[in-house]
Amino acid sequence: MPLSLQAKLKEDLKAAMRDKNETLRNTIRQVMAEFFRLTVPVTLEGGKPSTRPKKPEEITNDDIIGIIQSLVKSEHIVLAARQEASSDYLRMLEAYLPRQATRDEVVAWVRDNVDFSKFKNRMQAMGVVMKHFGRSADGKMVNHILQDWQ
Repeated sequence: MPLSLQAKLKEDLKAAMRDKNETLRNTIRQVMAEFFRLTVPVTLEGGKPSTRPKKPEEITNDDIIGIIQSLVKSEHIVLAARQEASSDYLRMLEAYLPRQATRDEVVAWVRDNVDFSKFKNRMQAMGVVMKHFGRSADGKMVNHILQDWQ
């Protein structure tokens, strides 16, 4: 069974510290520092809804992928402001993301699996497509595909 993303991050952090790779070490620490933002809804004794941080064993790969995607998005904004194309930090973050579905893969799946006659408009199929692809498809790309659908 493959390692969970959390276990892979821990192993890579150990290796980066051992190899004195400060850039990778700092990148992984940045991802792990965001774990405290992951919460679980709870109800307090008085019936008031609240949240608590997730315990390490409750953190899923999807949670971590979401964190990494938000860090990638932030880095793209920073790079655009600096007018740079890429950075080591961005490449390291993207190495932990799953392979993204291509436009052709999404179009082929929509063609084979989505019956637009069941929807009032094409954009209502967005939920079905995103449920199938999950985080491996870019929502903007899927949106454009559905808007341009013939």
